[in-house]
Formats: sequence, C-alpha cells, structure tokens
Amino acid sequence: MDLPVPKQPNEPTGFASPARDYFDGGIDLNRHLIRDRTSTFVMRVAGDSMAGAGIADGDEIIVDRALTPRDGNVVVAVVEGDLLIRRLVKHDGATSLAAQPAHAASPASAEVVELSGEVSVWGVVTRCLHHV
Repeated sequence: MDLPVPKQPNEPTGFASPARDYFDGGIDLNRHLIRDRTSTFVMRVAGDSMAGAGIADGDEIIVDRALTPRDGNVVVAVVEGDLLIRRLVKHDGATSLAAQPAHAASPASAEVVELSGEVSVWGVVTRCLHHV
C-alpha cells in the first residue's frame, strides 16, 4: 500500500492567478466615480422616499453640481430650505419633482412637488453607494 508523500512547506500548490498579469496598481475610485472633483459631493440619504429608484435610508449618493439637470434625472433639490432627493419630471412645459414610492404598483401615491417659488435644483445624482 502506497502512502501519500507529505508536501514540503515551500512547495507551491495550484497555479498563479491569471489576474496577476493585469494588475496595474491600486483602484482609484475617484477616477471611476467622479467626473469633476471640484463640483462633486458625497451625501448620506435619510429616509425611504426614493426606495423605488434604489436609493435607501443610509445610502450615500454622489452628487455633481456642474451637470445640467434633465428630465428623468434624480436630483438633490432645495425646497423651502430643505434638501430633497427626487426625480426631475418635465411634462407639458411644467417641471416637477417626484418621489419614487417603494412599490411601483402604487405610482399614484408618489409625492410630487411643483417647481415654483423657493425651489432650486442643487445637483444631479450620478451614483448611489449601498452598504452590503
């Protein structure tokens, strides 16, 4: 009967990772996530009004103030002195901000803020960072 030969402590096992050939230094998240460092901010979300858009309480969003807000963008708006995260909606010449309800089956329950008076778009949300 043959017994297995014990491995020597310095004997290599397996094979080298093919990814090792492509290693090009560290990961620079600024390069991947931020277009313009001078106009970009990270904000922590409080509340679940945008849960339907995948933005939950405690998430961090990346906001670019240099981008021009367009229809359908998620934006940070200042409404009567408060910061809100809402989807910008332009329809028939009117502009409004709409929350994304947690259940897509109930879009009628979405909170809508008409843009008038003391409302301004502070920046456009470009990314949402979730904790896992």
